[in-house]
Amino acid sequence: MCGIVGCVLKEKKAAPILLDSISKLEYRGYDSVGIATAVDRKINLKKDAGKIKEVDKKLDLKDMEGSFGIAHVRWATHGDPNKTNSHPHLNMDRTIAVVHNGIIENSAEIKEELIGEGYKFKSETDTEVIPHLLDKYMKTGLDLENALRKVLDVIHGSYAIAAICVDEPGRVVATRKDSPLIVGIGHDEYFVASDYPAILKYARDIIFPEQGEIVVLNPDGVTVKDEYDNVINKEVTTINWSPEMAEKGGYDHFMIKEINEQDTAIQNTLTQRENVQQIVDELKGDINRVVFVACGTSYHASLIGKYLIEPLAGIPTEVLLASEFKYSARTLDEKTLVIFISQSGETADTLKALDIANETSKTLAIVNVVGSSMTRRAQYVIQTQAGPEIGVAATKTYVSQLTAIYLFAGLLAGDEELLSKLEKVPDYINEILKDCDVIKQLSVKYRYAKDFFYLGRGYAYPTALEGALKLKEITYIHGEGYAAGELKHGPLALIDKGIPVVVLLPPGDNLEKTMSNLEEVRARGADVLAIGARKDKEQFTHAKDIFLINDEVDEIIAPLVYIVPLQLLSYYVAISKEGVDPDKPKNLAKCVTVE
Repeated sequence: MCGIVGCVLKEKKAAPILLDSISKLEYRGYDSVGIATAVDRKINLKKDAGKIKEVDKKLDLKDMEGSFGIAHVRWATHGDPNKTNSHPHLNMDRTIAVVHNGIIENSAEIKEELIGEGYKFKSETDTEVIPHLLDKYMKTGLDLENALRKVLDVIHGSYAIAAICVDEPGRVVATRKDSPLIVGIGHDEYFVASDYPAILKYARDIIFPEQGEIVVLNPDGVTVKDEYDNVINKEVTTINWSPEMAEKGGYDHFMIKEINEQDTAIQNTLTQRENVQQIVDELKGDINRVVFVACGTSYHASLIGKYLIEPLAGIPTEVLLASEFKYSARTLDEKTLVIFISQSGETADTLKALDIANETSKTLAIVNVVGSSMTRRAQYVIQTQAGPEIGVAATKTYVSQLTAIYLFAGLLAGDEELLSKLEKVPDYINEILKDCDVIKQLSVKYRYAKDFFYLGRGYAYPTALEGALKLKEITYIHGEGYAAGELKHGPLALIDKGIPVVVLLPPGDNLEKTMSNLEEVRARGADVLAIGARKDKEQFTHAKDIFLINDEVDEIIAPLVYIVPLQLLSYYVAISKEGVDPDKPKNLAKCVTVE
């Protein structure tokens, strides 16, 4: 859940580029920042707890000599977020610096052993064992690369590690296991990083190291070796995302920019139809069960997949949380298709589940990031085309995932009517975005709410869940999504005067019953916001507030469209609250790389 960057440059100072690069990883979530460079047999180290701008203002992170180095933004797992616990960490002689993402599960045992050998620890982190282990092995005559290989034999857990040493000028050594790491090749400059946005400005030719491979950056290039010290000729992938795609582009926040990019994200993902058709052709007739596996927002997209595949294709479909997947894994067989959905393709829970499913079943990944671990480990891949998403709360990646699911379900069922409806969705979204001032005005009414409820039936139920999640993520207001028919089975006891209840009312078979639920909450004093079709406006007169959507958006494609006003509502409520940054919600990270 942290971010790392390392670089080797021929003629430039590393610190300004490291600072710029690590700033692009703020969205991953962090509570401290640090940079280490080396020059004249000395490690230069600056680090502290706090936001990057605050720490830079205090320490001037750019003012460090040296043409190679490493940087880190940390999310505390072992030890409080403070200067001592922040990365990089050094050995006792201050000749080695290390940054690390992940968790060293046996760090306590290693630490005890090292203390017995005379090593002293300054921090409470699990990471600090790594520079001391490197120091121990280098004192036996090993270079940094081979010392790191020895370290990997000792540590257990998940990690992406980058290290430098004053005895090896112009070299960064890195490796990974269950944590993301990419290698960037620029013009006379070479990088390792946790994610593309960090280095897009400097390098768009990317190498993807596999588990346990050792990466060595030096002024002349990049070398990748396997666990047996053999050089590997790695494929280079050119990323077509531009650096500008990872910038705000005049918007106040990434989140509102990305909400406004959803029409394009859907259009671009629809270009994957031919690829999806090939996958369907290979699978059709050879599967009798579908299981979706995902977390968070991707889990809500998966629920809509169940609502689509079962009635349209007649194939039994389940949806499982990735963290709970292992408890159902024994029911898989060769006729089961397991679909994994992840924005980053690096979600730890989902990757673990994918490895289990690969042993018995067919696997398909729906992922936004090219070359991510999930794309390399699944049998089939649908690449969504949302472009880089920087805001922690998923918006355009969610509708892109949904588009991929709709394509898969529609082609699996041979439903041309549904597929033709998808082509019109970007226009419906644009209509909503033009009416965003209506949502902005509504947000003023709801900024002081302590609780929110979202209700929907059928296809609208997962949308209610996702709307509530967006509210929780970025406004810190308690929000719950419910299947409207479940009101009488408990939740109705929580409805009271003045509590906002968002009721999703797309035209279709469920409209009449959902209207009855609207009346139930209104009768108990709730402030109802009805979201439905213009043609049904007269039915919503008892609602306190109304937001209207194009009549052509029926309940089947409503999830792609009705989520947009809910995203806007959460965004505008968030920015109306003092001290809330919708791009960087507290306690959350964009890519969850630890279980």
